[in-house]
Amino acid sequence: MSDVLNPPETAEGSTGVPLKPLGKVVAVTSGKGGVGKTFVSANLAAALAKRGHRVLVLDADLGLANLDVVLNLYPKITLHDVFTGKAKLEEAIIRAPGGFSVLLAGSGMVEYSRLTPEVRDDFLRIMSGLVPHYDVVLLDTGAGISDVVLFAVSLASEVLVVATPEPTSLTDAYATIKVLASQQKRSTIRVVINQTARLGDGRAITTQLQQVLDRFVTTESGKPLKLLHMGDIPADPSVRQAIMRRQLLMQTMPGCPAALAIAQLAVKIEETVAPRAA
Repeated sequence: MSDVLNPPETAEGSTGVPLKPLGKVVAVTSGKGGVGKTFVSANLAAALAKRGHRVLVLDADLGLANLDVVLNLYPKITLHDVFTGKAKLEEAIIRAPGGFSVLLAGSGMVEYSRLTPEVRDDFLRIMSGLVPHYDVVLLDTGAGISDVVLFAVSLASEVLVVATPEPTSLTDAYATIKVLASQQKRSTIRVVINQTARLGDGRAITTQLQQVLDRFVTTESGKPLKLLHMGDIPADPSVRQAIMRRQLLMQTMPGCPAALAIAQLAVKIEETVAPRAA
């Protein structure tokens, strides 16, 4: 990974927002916390790894990182150590249960909760070192529309917004999608609805969001923003069991309804960013 010190070219010619998002990178984000974003990131990574892909999850929730908790990992070296120059990038990457790699943020990275030029530089440096070595890089971002979250999302070629059927989640998801469409000039955003009660609920919700966006949001080209429904993850008691045990659902209960839904999501993500060779 000798290229880790060479950040990609940016709009300013040095560091800042890249000229274009990095291929093979999917930002998993949400309008609010508590919707299962990190759960989806971790289990989606496991599902993609099971399909033969080299996958890395980067914990981009720098203020309130908890991917380590979900995976029951206790890293000695974290993203914070790489940012501060105490460790090399390859030293911080560890193997997670499920056959994928992770780069954990560690807790309490308060100084990285604001988007400073240094934070931008560090993010770009890290990403330029990671992307060439994996088929898919998942960014498990923080929730909301802070500058750090939006910058992390801007690095991704694809965005997957996780929401639940609850009104507060949908309201915040709409606000997040609206910002992504306007500030990052995205014409397509992918949506997965978690904790659905009935088959088809997620598609109906996505359709409703699309109708509102069609009325109030347009892309730079003047065309409506397109939401792509990537599937529903049904409410499933197995999910809570896995979370409480700090285990991956895809490993412990791969045949449960939620795990099967995530497996289907992995197929769709694969078709988007990591198509298999013919």
